[in-house]
Amino acid sequence: MRRRINRQAASVTAAVAPFGIVFGAAAATAGLTLLEAIGFSVLVFGGSSQFAAVEILGDGGSVASAAIAGLLLNVRSLAFGVIMAPALAGAWWQRAWMSQLMIDESTAVGTAQDERRWRRYGYLAAGIGVFVVWNLTTIVGFVVFSEAGDLIDDLGLDVAGPAAFLALLWPRLSQRPQLAVAVTGALIALVVVPIAPAGVPILASMVAVFAARFVPEGASADE
Repeated sequence: MRRRINRQAASVTAAVAPFGIVFGAAAATAGLTLLEAIGFSVLVFGGSSQFAAVEILGDGGSVASAAIAGLLLNVRSLAFGVIMAPALAGAWWQRAWMSQLMIDESTAVGTAQDERRWRRYGYLAAGIGVFVVWNLTTIVGFVVFSEAGDLIDDLGLDVAGPAAFLALLWPRLSQRPQLAVAVTGALIALVVVPIAPAGVPILASMVAVFAARFVPEGASADE
């Protein structure tokens, strides 16, 4: 059982490495320092939230806009916490550090196990593995691409951040309601871009998410 879970954890850990490198590069091109990029990956530790925040800061948006966008994108962690809570029981300080590993990959590996003890093991194996690799690849991406500013411009790598952000979101758009929300949010952002400061279009696109909360569950189902 332990070996099987370790394979699952290794698989999701390897999958995040390219995104970590791209985030490091995006942080460098956005004007962040290496310590700021590392701080993002250690403290925020959420791919989509980090990419969104860095894009906002890189476009000249405010720290408040970046923080709000990151928080909204990470709100699903509340649901993850409810699901994993029984398997992560312990002293408050144990729950505190384990909650920092509450991401899609760790939750997926954890919930794939049948027994509570193996859920905890799977969650920690994937969470710690991804945390270490994500932070190391952030450093690699930053160091490599911060020394190659002209190359970034020549190759168009400034679009790598948004592309990676889309790649992280794409697997969640497999059903029609989620796809409709994503398209609506994108359209709202496109309309707001010419008239709003940097960062505001991303926040405005969140209107689509909240509007979807008021759509009856069966409204989008096929007749």
